[in-house]
Amino acid sequence: MTANNDPTVRGRRLGAELRRLRMASGLTGTQVAAHLLISQPKVSHMETGRRAVSPRDVRDLCKLYDVTDQDVVNSLTELAREASGQGWWHAYGDIPHSVSIDLETEAASIHTYESMVIPALLQTPAYAAAVIEETIPLLTVEQAAARLKVRLRRQHRVYDPARPLGLWVVLDESALRRVVGSREIMREQLEHLHTLSTEPHITVQVLPHTAGAHPGLTGQFSILKFPDSRQAVVYLERYTSDLYLEKPSDVQQYHAMYARMQNQALNPDHTRHFLTETTKLHLSG
Repeated sequence: MTANNDPTVRGRRLGAELRRLRMASGLTGTQVAAHLLISQPKVSHMETGRRAVSPRDVRDLCKLYDVTDQDVVNSLTELAREASGQGWWHAYGDIPHSVSIDLETEAASIHTYESMVIPALLQTPAYAAAVIEETIPLLTVEQAAARLKVRLRRQHRVYDPARPLGLWVVLDESALRRVVGSREIMREQLEHLHTLSTEPHITVQVLPHTAGAHPGLTGQFSILKFPDSRQAVVYLERYTSDLYLEKPSDVQQYHAMYARMQNQALNPDHTRHFLTETTKLHLSG
């Protein structure tokens, strides 16, 4: 599923609530479409967040569903206004993976696995610039600068004093040994990672090569959890598009994969020692 077609977090939340109200009213999507003189696919797309829902749509649907609590109507109307707005990242132009940014903005915690690179939320400016410049061909100087600004702005979410993002990282040893940019950049990055790993809301575990085969060999993924009881989302970043999975059985599978890798990885204390020793290798190399 491409990022351009993905619903936003608020849009999905609004759609889920509208679906709940419809089902509570006993109406089918086809019946709703007939009442409002719209197509059944439009009703479905509104409930999945794939189509924008206007405040007027909300009022019409609430009236049809006999929602008499004005606080509920007002809350959903405001959510519709928020869902139609644009996030801060849109000011930087056509930035890929916008759904990922939207998800992490709303998330309470993220469990992520990376096999080849330090996670974006924990990258130093120099390391981030090197990753962007060296992995994305045909990128103009202006585009590279915009992507770097967005990446560094995203990191504000990790340190938000009002609601710091809980971050758990399992990192393959390959990401620590691969020289990105230069050995000096790598040294700075590993020292930064070591410092961040001491923060109470950040946990880092290295998965050493000696651990052998593990579920993460298929590639990077993140599990995002939200403040309320909504289903977690599994996010998979790809080069030209991104995927997210919400089916409970899929989410459960990735939870099991992550738990397996946590058990195979070094514990946080041993990870910090490993980071220190790997930093020395970059100094001597």
